[in-house]
Amino acid sequence: MHLKDKVALVTGAAQGIGNACAQALLEKGCKVGLVDLNAEVGKESKNNLDKQFGTQRTIFIPCDVSNEEQLKDAFKKIFEHFGRLDIVVNNAGVNNEKNWEVTVQINLISVIRGTYIGIDYMKTENGGNGGVIVNIASLAGLMPAPFQPVYCASKHGVIGFTRSLAIISKTGKYGIRINAICPAFVNTPILKTIEKEENMGQYLAYKEELKNMIESYGLLPPPLIAEGLIKILEDDSLNGEVMKITTKQGIHFHEFSPQPLQSNKQ
Repeated sequence: MHLKDKVALVTGAAQGIGNACAQALLEKGCKVGLVDLNAEVGKESKNNLDKQFGTQRTIFIPCDVSNEEQLKDAFKKIFEHFGRLDIVVNNAGVNNEKNWEVTVQINLISVIRGTYIGIDYMKTENGGNGGVIVNIASLAGLMPAPFQPVYCASKHGVIGFTRSLAIISKTGKYGIRINAICPAFVNTPILKTIEKEENMGQYLAYKEELKNMIESYGLLPPPLIAEGLIKILEDDSLNGEVMKITTKQGIHFHEFSPQPLQSNKQ
């Protein structure tokens, strides 16, 4: 995909990975719809980006992605504002093991919903231009995360959903590629939640073990995840892929064993 003049919607765009992705997309000539629950930080983020890229290249929509109507409205406003939609980055996420339903709702259900809404707008048979959907998962979606089991489950779900729907998209000729990015620990505000009982609940007792794990893996800068995003967007051969990003290996792809579900009947 040539990115100049394409329109992207990024959830969780006010800070961290989402903000870095918005910056990278704008640098490539895209227009970006910034979606985030935090209105104050979101407006500040837009103002900072406007200073670099002009006021016409972005729009900020305050939105709770776990609210179906708010999410649908955000897509509608961005589509109507820019006149098209080409890229969806489902990035918004939380870490909450105490109120674990919130984690499932935001990290998984909202990603599923955002993907389906994006397909409705971009699907060629619906009159769309096709496009790319990138779901931000985590390395925790590929291995156990013993002190964050619900977070881990939500990210496993994102990967399974993404890979499965990518096959459907290709078979159904949607004109849409769907991929996932799985970073290790990223230097974002979400890391502060491991210090809070209101987020970690019973797993706060393992705070030091988790800190040791983070130190072992090292911290990734958000712009590196944005670099991975651009690689996926620009490579038209990528569909159903899971990009991993770690401090030791940088950007690379996970290799799955080819074991598709199939009937044993001859």
